[in-house]
Amino acid sequence: MIPLRSTLRVSSRTLVVALLVAINLLIFVYEFRLDQASFGELLRRWGMVPDQLRRQPYSPISYMFLHGSWLHLIGNMLFLWVFGRNLEDSTGSARFLLFYLACGLIAAAGHFAVNPYSVNPTVGASGAIAGVMGAFLVKFPRTYIVTLVPIFLFLTTAEVPAWLMLLYWLFIQLVSGFGSLGNVNYMSGGAAWFAHIAGFIAGMLLIRLFPVHALQTE
Repeated sequence: MIPLRSTLRVSSRTLVVALLVAINLLIFVYEFRLDQASFGELLRRWGMVPDQLRRQPYSPISYMFLHGSWLHLIGNMLFLWVFGRNLEDSTGSARFLLFYLACGLIAAAGHFAVNPYSVNPTVGASGAIAGVMGAFLVKFPRTYIVTLVPIFLFLTTAEVPAWLMLLYWLFIQLVSGFGSLGNVNYMSGGAAWFAHIAGFIAGMLLIRLFPVHALQTE
């Protein structure tokens, strides 16, 4: 299921979400112009490498703005746009930015807790965006998400309850994350499942500290 938009109206310009999308896009354009060796060095320098965290204490922030591929970037930015705009609209831009960064930091801590000796750089906004999704589940569970749904060889759209889509997403992360525990390989890459899980749970808890006003449904 690919989310396209929520049925909640957005009454503000949601500048932080737009700025985050633009920054991530511009950084990836820069990444894309590098040769393979330089690209790998960039990820090792600015991505979060758990085994090198003491030498790179800035990386739990910088890793959120790097992506490994166009597909990685587009998927993350789509989820941020769909779920983040309503959250920023309801909390305010400054609070939303603080919330987003906090979720990204906790997601990094979750990944480090499970992979403390990994030498592979972790990159991507997924952990922070998972926090946005967790917050959306708490604050707007009855909202519907217009979703692209594959049916055999065809694609169609359907309005899916936000709680169903988000809990399904979390279930996939939990199954994949705990299923990967028996195959830990500190030398290889892969999805940072526990960053996603930690970010999602952080979002569910932290959003309770941020006042959210009601939004209108389309």
